[in-house]
Amino acid sequence: MRPTGKLHLGNYMGALYNWVRLQNELDADGQPKYECYFFVADWHALTTDYSDTSKIKQNTLEVTLDFLAAGLDPEKSVLFVQSHVPQHAELHLLLSMITPLSWLERVPSYKDQQEQLNQKDLATYGFLGYPLLQSADILIYQPDFVPVGADQVAHVELTREVARRFNQFYPPYGAKNDLKVPFVLPEPKVLLTPSPKLPGTDGRKMSKSYANTIELTDSEDVIRKKMKTMVTDPARIRRTDPGDPDICPVGDLHKVFSSPETMAKVYEGCRSAGIGCIECKGWVADAIVTLMAPLQERRKKYEADPNLVKIILRDGERRAADRAEQTMQEVRQAMQLMAAGETGE
Repeated sequence: MRPTGKLHLGNYMGALYNWVRLQNELDADGQPKYECYFFVADWHALTTDYSDTSKIKQNTLEVTLDFLAAGLDPEKSVLFVQSHVPQHAELHLLLSMITPLSWLERVPSYKDQQEQLNQKDLATYGFLGYPLLQSADILIYQPDFVPVGADQVAHVELTREVARRFNQFYPPYGAKNDLKVPFVLPEPKVLLTPSPKLPGTDGRKMSKSYANTIELTDSEDVIRKKMKTMVTDPARIRRTDPGDPDICPVGDLHKVFSSPETMAKVYEGCRSAGIGCIECKGWVADAIVTLMAPLQERRKKYEADPNLVKIILRDGERRAADRAEQTMQEVRQAMQLMAAGETGE
């Protein structure tokens, strides 16, 4: 995740919740099913926020705390900061030598973000190349799967194409026809994870850029205050007007966070005008506050011990760098680049 500020409910339900489930999933033998790598993508933050880097360091810490609060466990997963593992940059550079410009220009989010962030100058090499940096972030760990929502499938497909092109140019060094390992960079598969529709307080997609978020660190009072301002079904102008939870942003939140019993009350009360919007908002606020309580308790533990967070990141960076260097040794050999200290004789 990019460190552009504290994480919000949309980040949690769209990614973090699924990441925690993956790290805890066991195989048939009771062993961890996945070896997971999760990092704070500080270089990616520079692709759009390069003109003001004053908040990146603090935001990196905030995102790390949110990772830990959500339940990512450094004993089960590798947690680190992207820029502290320089092999990401080396692989990005090498992949940039073989990636056609047209592949980057056709990435759906390239033009979309330029339009959405039109107040920023995004006519930079870094912004054009960020999908390739993302590919390097993935391929450096030679993964089997990338856990993403449906909106990120195009980025993984680019990664697969880049890996395929690399493997065509550079088979494993010294490989013959009887290859035991037929390629250096595997083409990772998409591991689709559920990403529920999560509207912000203004009814649009929850996003920091819209200033409509409920942050994972918001207190109960702040959550309830934000919920009271949330837009509802436009058909409910008066208290006596019936509404429809299926077209109401508050109803969308109920579908994610509320129990079946509460949902039944919402449908009955809203459609019959038996409840008001304030009461309905209060119920979903109850569910969100209950969800957030254990996350915020975990966060307090790490906030109280900054040195522990540093230790966790340092250990994660070491583990990530060790694994990334294994890949880079194979990449350098396949590309027949001279190793450090090699004479070439």
